[in-house]
Amino acid sequence: MNRIEEPKSRVGMNISLTADLAKFVEAKVAGGQYATASEVLREGLRMLIEQDQLRQIRRDELREKVRQGREQSQRGDLVDGDEVFDRLERE
Repeated sequence: MNRIEEPKSRVGMNISLTADLAKFVEAKVAGGQYATASEVLREGLRMLIEQDQLRQIRRDELREKVRQGREQSQRGDLVDGDEVFDRLERE
């Protein structure tokens, strides 16, 4: 997964946070993990981007498994459902 590079130029943006989120951001800055509230928010957005990318990867993997299952089914490569559940119970 590629890390998002910080742009050299920045765009100002006004945001509104709930009181709890504002306290969380302030605590991160006060605790020394981040120098500014903007750093906290940028890190949170980077994490959100990574989470979105992981979700897309999982969706793509699931689609591929479904495609493979359809191909197996069309070839007649099937296992009886009762047999599957019996095997699962034994394991």
